[in-house]
Amino acid sequence: MAETQFTPRVFSGIKPSGGLTLGNYLGAIKRWVDMQGPAFETIYCVVDLHAITVWQDPATLADATREVAAGMLASGIDPAKSILFNQAQVPAHAELAWLFNCVARLGWMNRMTQFKDKAGKNAEKASLGLYAYPSLMAADILVYHATHVPVGEDQKQHVELTRDIAAKFNHDYGEAFFPLTEPVIEGPAMRVMNLRDGSKKMSKSGDSDMERINMTDDADTIAKKFKKARTDPEPLPGEVAGLADRPEAKNLVDIYAALSDTTAEAVLRDHAGAGWGTFKPALAELAVEKLAPISDEMKRLMAAPDEIDAILAKGAERAEAIANPILERTFDLMGFVRSRR
Repeated sequence: MAETQFTPRVFSGIKPSGGLTLGNYLGAIKRWVDMQGPAFETIYCVVDLHAITVWQDPATLADATREVAAGMLASGIDPAKSILFNQAQVPAHAELAWLFNCVARLGWMNRMTQFKDKAGKNAEKASLGLYAYPSLMAADILVYHATHVPVGEDQKQHVELTRDIAAKFNHDYGEAFFPLTEPVIEGPAMRVMNLRDGSKKMSKSGDSDMERINMTDDADTIAKKFKKARTDPEPLPGEVAGLADRPEAKNLVDIYAALSDTTAEAVLRDHAGAGWGTFKPALAELAVEKLAPISDEMKRLMAAPDEIDAILAKGAERAEAIANPILERTFDLMGFVRSRR
């Protein structure tokens, strides 16, 4: 097969299944903002079709979709620089997912660890969508011929599946039509941990609101949560190696580094020997400076749903302009009669 040149294009998305946290911001959205520019065409999506792998209250889903979009916009996703939309407004995602269901092999799907993690002992009662959603994720990426996907380590397996599906499709139909997408895994604080237990990832579904920073938290709440974050009795070390076996300490240092666009090493050089009574207020001040404006803008946008909806509608039109020709060519390669075009 002849080598195909693909436009450098980034795709990524967030599922609207609960409120956004600091983990979403530092682990994903902040990186997406930084990727906007001349190096890539950037496409960002609220992946609402993924949310319904478990039952969603319709009104809650609509509000959650707008909240995720508001968080992305407030954080700096610029509709003039990126395409921003919600997945359900671009039917090509679901159509290509079915075609990929017929390309992907059952053995590949059985190896996907997230289904096992999410379904647990009730796998027989899980929806078919929960089992098959990695195929939809591959369609999300490849319907735009995305060449790069910024992901955390826990999502890398899905990009590997996407590459497998693309490679098999290209082989089966004799054309290097889909790119072998590259995962982009980089940057500090990729896994933001629980403020009360540094061994657990920060989650919007945790038991206590004090264990996470919500992107809608106001300045006072942000400061309070960091000042009350769990730590240990030891002061900060001068080197990263000194954070071994100190998960809560490491988490707060990593968060400080990510919010200040520096490294954990640099943070420790500046704060070596400091006690938590000094460092946590400094972290709280930095977090308020960076996050409170985002929270304020999110609240403004959530009070103006028509503004959010208009941005998502325009983004969906732009997304379709890329996706639909790729989907049509996929149908052609597979031999479908498409006489209604």
